Amino acid sequence: QLQLVESGGGLVQPGGSLRLSCAASGFNLDYFAIGWFRQAPGKEREGVSCISRSESSTFYANSVKGRFTISRDNAKNTVYLQMNSLKPEDTAVYYCAADYMGRGDLGPNVYDYWGRGTQVTVSS
Repeated sequence: QLQLVESGGGLVQPGGSLRLSCAASGFNLDYFAIGWFRQAPGKEREGVSCISRSESSTFYANSVKGRFTISRDNAKNTVYLQMNSLKPEDTAVYYCAADYMGRGDLGPNVYDYWGRGTQVTVSS
């Protein structure tokens, strides 16, 4: 069964850090570009960051540029999102998604597989 599982979410104070993980099972992430998305209550899902298959290209939303870093470890079949200097407006459910043979895209429509999400709450 093809599955993506996010982990690493939680409650953190403003200015703090979290590292999210996206682990794949049932398929090899080598062939997939990976995107991270988030959705806050009452808002549309937005692209946060994405990474190409070869890790040669990474993209970030302007709202997280300079604070978030995406990386991948194909040997572990896992993609990470390091989030630093977190703000209350980063509070959302974070999802990872996989795009077969993709190049990386911050739009959600190209992605083939989605995880169920992990909650990130930034609050004092």
